[in-house]
Amino acid sequence: MAYKVTLIPGDGTGPEIAEATRKCIDATGVKIDWDVQECGIEVIEAEGSIPDRVFKSIKANKVAIKGPITTPIGKGFRSVNVHLRQELGLYACVRPCKQYKGVRTFYENSKVDLVLVRENTEDLYAGVEFKAGEPKTADLINFINGIATGKKINTGLATTGVSIKPMSYEGTRDIAKYAFDYAIANKRSTISSVCKANIMKFTDGLWYDETRAVAVAYKAKFEQPELAQGVTADPALAGKAGDASGIIYTERLIDNMCMQLVQKPELYDVIVTSNLYGDILSDLCAGLVGGLGVAPGSNIGTEAAIFEATHGSAPKYKGQNKVNPTALILSGKMMLDYIGEHDAANRLDAAVAAVIAEGKDVTYDMKPDRNDPTAVGTQEMAAAICAKLKKI
Repeated sequence: MAYKVTLIPGDGTGPEIAEATRKCIDATGVKIDWDVQECGIEVIEAEGSIPDRVFKSIKANKVAIKGPITTPIGKGFRSVNVHLRQELGLYACVRPCKQYKGVRTFYENSKVDLVLVRENTEDLYAGVEFKAGEPKTADLINFINGIATGKKINTGLATTGVSIKPMSYEGTRDIAKYAFDYAIANKRSTISSVCKANIMKFTDGLWYDETRAVAVAYKAKFEQPELAQGVTADPALAGKAGDASGIIYTERLIDNMCMQLVQKPELYDVIVTSNLYGDILSDLCAGLVGGLGVAPGSNIGTEAAIFEATHGSAPKYKGQNKVNPTALILSGKMMLDYIGEHDAANRLDAAVAAVIAEGKDVTYDMKPDRNDPTAVGTQEMAAAICAKLKKI
């Protein structure tokens, strides 16, 4: 019986890498009934929003793979990705960053293989914003200044914009639990909880409170045992927590985490953090292993999951059969794991690794010289991966 999967080609170079990915997934032998849904920027601008049929398809199929979709910077609709995550309750963004032999990186002598788990629905990306110069923004600022917190917004009412940073125990608990369950299932050794609690004590402080409580419930080992003193296991996890007794729980402030990742990325395994920090760290981590071209991603909820590359749509290369399809193909590998086709996922990963290591049938960005005339196109690299799959 075939799996029903929603395929959103996207726009720009999205349709090209989506087609390459579909070929590679089909080449694994797993039967997929592809439900293709057009949802590029042209469709969204014409219809005014993401079409309802797209949401209905994802909700019905429970699994989707998506090419990149262009989001205008500073104008127009908010990010399509953010909208999909919020509307579908895709609270966990999972972004593995793994070194592949043959990919140029400054860390060739280190073994970087880490996973970023990012909370998707809260924090500053919740989109609760107030535009400078609007009456409601001035009312909000006056309200804040009238509260006895000891803090005031001292800039002009007409020149100040405001963003709200909501963070809840429930949201933090869910993402921390997901990170621990992921670490247990994938035999990972450490979980690092990242925030800026020394400055934002009532939001990021809440983050540490709850990730510690989840770690206690999972019986994790604390890198700093004193952090666990006086922490009560989260009652919401009573009887539900997994056994993480072999996993070390660590904490890092976001600025220090950035430095640590640049200096010694091989020391880190699973990193769990909030929305904004996760967005920043995911690009940093991708840079450790060669860039966004080899960085897959997924967005997971209780009822659905969307798999996508972490890079943009690169519209200037549209129709040129030029861009690297690796990130979306590896997102397809994550999708296969998600639906339980682990053997197919492992074979696809091995085929991608083999093609990259050989360095022959790869796109221009993966050559030592980006002007190398032997570089192949998007579809040709996919064909080489499909050929490898037949031998694995």
